Amino acid sequence: MTTFVDRVELHVAAGNGGHGCASVHREKFKPLGGPDGGTGGRGGDVILTVDQSVTTLLEYHHSPHRKATNGKPGEGGN
Repeated sequence: MTTFVDRVELHVAAGNGGHGCASVHREKFKPLGGPDGGTGGRGGDVILTVDQSVTTLLEYHHSPHRKATNGKPGEGGN
């Protein structure tokens, strides 16, 4: 079994943006207040940093696929 790995091929993907929200502003005595839906949140970025305390890339050798988190859905009023 391999215990030391110093070269790996990573497969990374940024997160998807969140879904937008279609909503209408509601206020007392204003039946059609206009749109107030929000856009979805940004998806996560992929940032590669170096950590000098890591001595082997064995963890990435066994699981080379990484994906950033997805954005949150939009909400009314944002």
